[in-house]
Amino acid sequence: MSEPKARSHAPNRHVLSIDRRTPLEKETAESLVSSAFISEDSELDKILRALSDLSKTFKSGAVDSVAVDATLKRAALWAVQKSLLDRELRSLAITDDLTGIFNRRGFLASATQQLKLAHRDKQNVLLFFFDVDNLKGINDSFGHREGDLALMRTADALEETFRDSDVLARLGGDEFAVLAWEASIPNIQLILSRLEANLEQANAEEFQYKLALSIGVARYDPQSPASIGELMDAADQDMYRHKNPRLRAAAAAPGLTG
Repeated sequence: MSEPKARSHAPNRHVLSIDRRTPLEKETAESLVSSAFISEDSELDKILRALSDLSKTFKSGAVDSVAVDATLKRAALWAVQKSLLDRELRSLAITDDLTGIFNRRGFLASATQQLKLAHRDKQNVLLFFFDVDNLKGINDSFGHREGDLALMRTADALEETFRDSDVLARLGGDEFAVLAWEASIPNIQLILSRLEANLEQANAEEFQYKLALSIGVARYDPQSPASIGELMDAADQDMYRHKNPRLRAAAAAPGLTG
């Protein structure tokens, strides 16, 4: 498993490149159309092409053509801006507004597609489950703002640990999940070592409490495929077993597997 690429966090936290507070009249056609291409909106492309073809039917310089051309430009800018706003709303529906990574809905949709690819390509995949330890205590002792910061720092540590091809999500509350593509059992310790180092770095700047995670792992076997729901249940059970000393001791007993 290759080393994770360095991530630029800012783009993950901002979906729309255009400030919607700017009046339409002050937008430049170049900036809007450039953003439209980024959005890869096929319907918008059809509208812009139709408007362009229509504008070419008018004689250049004619009084009426100037007014119509201005109207067409405004229509084009409006179409682009609406497309980008729709894109932002779609993104917000699958993005956790606090951390900027996927929410549960986004994770389930993306992870389901990844598992289909893993089954087709016979790839191993690992599903990691994480709980932020003592988040309630952080909230109670230092306030919910500090609790939110703890969740954001957790997301940052996970982003630094995993690769761009992996699917990261905050499922809700103190729960996070990561679907690691092309990862197998031998990769687990390497991944957890990287995570430990990133948590240590995060804790180096925090003196009120130590950020720590409970961890569970489940493996997707392309020879015996499971649904994303089944993998999540298995990872959750693995995490619970590691949290519970009695179950951890039982799993380590001779003749039993963990």
